[in-house]
Amino acid sequence: MVRKKIGDRVPRRRLWFSILAAVALCGAAVGGLVGYRALSDSDDPDRAVTVDEASRLAASRLTLYQASPVAVALTAAEGGGVTIRVEAVVDYRTRRAVGGYQVTGAAGQLDRGLIVWDGAGLGLAPVPAGVDGPAWQQAEHIPRQGWSSRAYTADPLDSGLRLLIQLGADRPDNPLLLAQSGARWLGHDRIQDRRYDRFSGPRAQDATDGKLSPLTYWVDGDGTLRRATMRMPGLGTPTTVEIAGRDDKARMPEAPWIAG
Repeated sequence: MVRKKIGDRVPRRRLWFSILAAVALCGAAVGGLVGYRALSDSDDPDRAVTVDEASRLAASRLTLYQASPVAVALTAAEGGGVTIRVEAVVDYRTRRAVGGYQVTGAAGQLDRGLIVWDGAGLGLAPVPAGVDGPAWQQAEHIPRQGWSSRAYTADPLDSGLRLLIQLGADRPDNPLLLAQSGARWLGHDRIQDRRYDRFSGPRAQDATDGKLSPLTYWVDGDGTLRRATMRMPGLGTPTTVEIAGRDDKARMPEAPWIAG
């Protein structure tokens, strides 16, 4: 039963692209390696990935998994001038995440609180009074019954949370299948004085419209994922995920997931 929803005054929008088929970097790879060919090594923007680039993109999920727990920030535009910002910690070994959220609009802050999520859905709770510290510590002070839980919807926030929780994996993807799935190299960018390759993600196996994937990834020379964005139908601003790296102090709380 849904008891509360972040930004529940904002109308929902349906995704034109299945989130489950898109969020994993391996995507829906076409079967077989017979059609694999040497990939272009040119520096032209928007081209097929090279073998090295496909290998780094494929390794980025394992690199993220090994760095757990990692500090992340998600920004989602819900339309109507409403923006949701989530700052959190994700543990890819347990596929659980916890953080704080803030909803802002034209008039300023509309709502704030704590948020937890995993592969099945998310939970919301108010910030506990008199409890300082990061969100993962505050969440431990809220009993299981204090969380308002619900399944995912197709809203930009939920799609971003699902993307985030599935980015890391305990093994790399197959770079050849990844390349066959339509991953593209889009260019170079610098983020905090470090160079990253910008990639368009794999596409669904049956995609025939010729358009790029709605997912874009920024990966450095070591296979470290720094940023991911998801374009949403009808919204000019994509949902953005920023990955700040390992948070050695963070501990995933048990309270939100304890039964009873």
